[in-house]
Amino acid sequence: QVQLVESGGGLVQPGGSLRLSCAASGSIFRIYAMGWYRQAPGKQRELVATISRRGSTNYADSVKGRFTISRENANNTVFLQMNSLKPEDTAVYYCNLQIDVVDYWGQGTQVTISS
Repeated sequence: QVQLVESGGGLVQPGGSLRLSCAASGSIFRIYAMGWYRQAPGKQRELVATISRRGSTNYADSVKGRFTISRENANNTVFLQMNSLKPEDTAVYYCNLQIDVVDYWGQGTQVTISS
């Protein structure tokens, strides 16, 4: 049994910052890719950023230069540092972890950018 726990969402003003985290626990042999996705109201879930086990990263064009994904393999945790936030970043953010041969999703955390 594997559980993912997300934290760090909230309400911030445009230009502000937030840091999301997602920690996995349970029966885990190895975590491969980790990533963050988001879903805004009325829109499809979209990729935000991914990071491989070796640390290679990939970002959506809309967040490049503003968001940074990182991971701590020892703690089975992935982070998303979000800077220079814009209203269009408002969404529910989900972590996705490839654990052994299964994809797992976090419960989602709301991020709202508003003045």
